[in-house]
Amino acid sequence: MLREIPRDERPRERLIKNGPQSLATYELLAIILRTGYLKNSVLDVSKNLLSKFKDLNELSEATIQELKTVPGIGEAKAVELLAAIELGKRINIPKRSQVSLTNPTNVYNFVKEKLQNLNQEYLIALYLNSKSELIQMRTISVGAVNLTVFDIKNILKWGLKYSATAIILVHNHPSGDPTPSRQDTAATKDIIKAAETVDLVVVDHLIIGKGNYYSFLEKGMMKSL
Repeated sequence: MLREIPRDERPRERLIKNGPQSLATYELLAIILRTGYLKNSVLDVSKNLLSKFKDLNELSEATIQELKTVPGIGEAKAVELLAAIELGKRINIPKRSQVSLTNPTNVYNFVKEKLQNLNQEYLIALYLNSKSELIQMRTISVGAVNLTVFDIKNILKWGLKYSATAIILVHNHPSGDPTPSRQDTAATKDIIKAAETVDLVVVDHLIIGKGNYYSFLEKGMMKSL
């Protein structure tokens, strides 16, 4: 139970002390949910929620009825979750006319505050129109400290849904070193090829470090993949 955890190690107290970035996803959910269910702590309920819906993207598409299938999630908690998710979406989605992403520096300046200080790897897709204007920004996956999940099907699904013509991929390296790993390079190549089959162009893949970035486009990597 949550009360068995030392007070200064509980999610709420750690958020106050260290900020929201210091918490795992299930701990942030626990703060929203507040209470557990029977012998299950609120942390258990949060973990079960993520186990059922795999990640935040799938969770964000869930209905109230689907959320209520998780033990400990009633209608009130389901509504609170969806409201919190919707607020997050609205914060992270600027108006299209305000953002033109024509080069890697523009992209870096746009995303750096969101990504450079996180302690988990986040993969974000920026969906653009034919004028390189932002249509939509979407979090594709949340990985571990040194692992990004490149969900190609999910990346392309949202590109088609938003009627985008181009995609820019962005993810962070919590280590602070933006040098791409072999997995980063291989995944970029696979995504480029998959995007071509549905008439989408992957313009660039940026990796965000601490105060710096690596652009596959700037380094000439996009043509060689």
